[in-house]
Amino acid sequence: MNQLLTENVRYFLIFCIIIIATFLIAYLVRQTFRKVIKRISLLEDSNVSNYSFFSYIASALIYVIGFSMAIYSVPALKSIGSTLLAGAGVVALAVSFASQQALSNIISGLFIIIFKPFKTGDRITFKGNTLAGIIEDITLRHTVVKDYENRRIIVPNTIISDEVIVNADYNGDPICRWVNIGISYGSDIDLAKSIMAEEAAKHPLRIDRRTPEDIEKGVPEIMVRVINLGAYSVDLRAWVWAENQANAFVVGCDLNESIKKRFDAEGVEIPFPHQVNILKKVN
Repeated sequence: MNQLLTENVRYFLIFCIIIIATFLIAYLVRQTFRKVIKRISLLEDSNVSNYSFFSYIASALIYVIGFSMAIYSVPALKSIGSTLLAGAGVVALAVSFASQQALSNIISGLFIIIFKPFKTGDRITFKGNTLAGIIEDITLRHTVVKDYENRRIIVPNTIISDEVIVNADYNGDPICRWVNIGISYGSDIDLAKSIMAEEAAKHPLRIDRRTPEDIEKGVPEIMVRVINLGAYSVDLRAWVWAENQANAFVVGCDLNESIKKRFDAEGVEIPFPHQVNILKKVN
């Protein structure tokens, strides 16, 4: 009796030690990955998405191996496992249905990491331009997008991998910002175009995309054109380049304000709809 009790205590201690060791090893692995990710994120053109995703895979494998070893170390649990193995066909079928979506998310996550339609830190727009934000994390199951109001959008990997995504940082190329402003038909078009070009050229975040050949040929830095003759306005567009999406947004907002002030000061009218009411006297 004492020998049986001693063996049970020994098995229990071994089980507990393996479980504790599993959690400890998983924690140390996660911490190591975090240090590596933090160090890599300080480098230019670094992509931490791969390391972050594989840290989740490593943790999952450690838990699976650790729990399997813990169960295998206890003879009583092994016998229970053997009993359950008799109904393995039914269990496997049930698990396959239950885990189908989870497995699809893992595979989709792997495809995202391999083919890189986006990575951590990219600014994306999806769901028909109704959702936008910055990729914060790519896990085994889902992708975390932080929107511009600091909220988190949790999207399953299978869904976001099937979405049409606008990635503003895909190749790290500069962004062209359209500045669209309408003026009245009575305003001076040339004056309005020169004001828009001057204000855009003064902005500190704009970049000059012209080649030396373009400069030699006299190609203007800021192109401004008439893009539409509307019902009550002449619509102008300025093409302004910025280093990235964040700078482009700031450039667009600042130019809307500075151009409006210049228009007011120099007599260029920004039109608005007018309604004419005709009153007829009925005898």
